Amino acid sequence: MNMNMNKNWHQQHYESLPFGGRVADAVAKGMGSWRFIILQTVFVIIWMGLNLVAYFKHWDAYPFILLNLVFSTQAAYAAPIIMMAQNRQNERDRIQAQEDYNTNKEAKLEIEALAKKLNSIEVDKLDKIIRILEKIE
Repeated sequence: MNMNMNKNWHQQHYESLPFGGRVADAVAKGMGSWRFIILQTVFVIIWMGLNLVAYFKHWDAYPFILLNLVFSTQAAYAAPIIMMAQNRQNERDRIQAQEDYNTNKEAKLEIEALAKKLNSIEVDKLDKIIRILEKIE
């Protein structure tokens, strides 16, 4: 039995992504979460706290230029990675819209065929009723 038959197109699409695509999606998913925001906030508070309280060794004294450099580097990499993930999401949305359209088209054809069949059955029943009534008269 073909294993692809048991997978929906989302699973097939994800499995067809190259390694870089999966990494970009994972990074975008991680950076777009409350967990990331909270962890980064905790990191910043600890960084600033340690640098403000440290009496002898300020590795990044106020105005925290090293911390700004870290955030600038993070932003420089995060922005294009997140844009790659958004581009893939747009492609997934396009594919899903096309799949929905194809499904709707097939459903419409099936409904039209059923309507014709029901109409045919109805006409046959009416013809039988007319024949029965003609025999009675």
